[in-house]
Amino acid sequence: MMTFQHYQGYFDEILKTVNPQPPYDNESYLQYTKLNWSRSQRWLKQNPLTTETVKAIAAITQKQQWAVITEPWCGDAAHIVPILYLMSALNDKIDFKLQLRDTDSEIERYLTNGTRSIPILIVRDEKGADLFHWGPRPAVAKKVYEELKEKKADFETAKIALQQVYNADKSLGIQEEVSRLLLEYN
Repeated sequence: MMTFQHYQGYFDEILKTVNPQPPYDNESYLQYTKLNWSRSQRWLKQNPLTTETVKAIAAITQKQQWAVITEPWCGDAAHIVPILYLMSALNDKIDFKLQLRDTDSEIERYLTNGTRSIPILIVRDEKGADLFHWGPRPAVAKKVYEELKEKKADFETAKIALQQVYNADKSLGIQEEVSRLLLEYN
């Protein structure tokens, strides 16, 4: 597991490396990862957390461990991981760590319809027992994704449609869904 700062450094290093390791040696993966970096940095800079989210995070009184399974190449993660990090940074009772899906992660325990979809947020109590997990995307994006999948949309079409959903939603779906779970399990 790694801290958010370590993950950011790992992400940045991929983009600066002349001959990156697979899958980033594939030009389309690398370009998409560059786009993901820009998106994630934009969310961090905007910090769109709502008053309701801030209250839900402030209500956490017991230590929690938040583990996020992700990868820099993941388009959904570019929108979700920064929001989860910003939420976690509001309360020092939250220990926020990341796992790379393709490198020794727990993804097999948190499959989505039998797939290794990411990002996945796992919230645990201070003893390490799972309280809940959430992901890989908020309901509003899931609905669009399922419709596109049913229509057998190509990757480019899906990528653009999901980007539009995340931009229009302004991270509210992520915040509302995770906050609701936090309040339920707090």
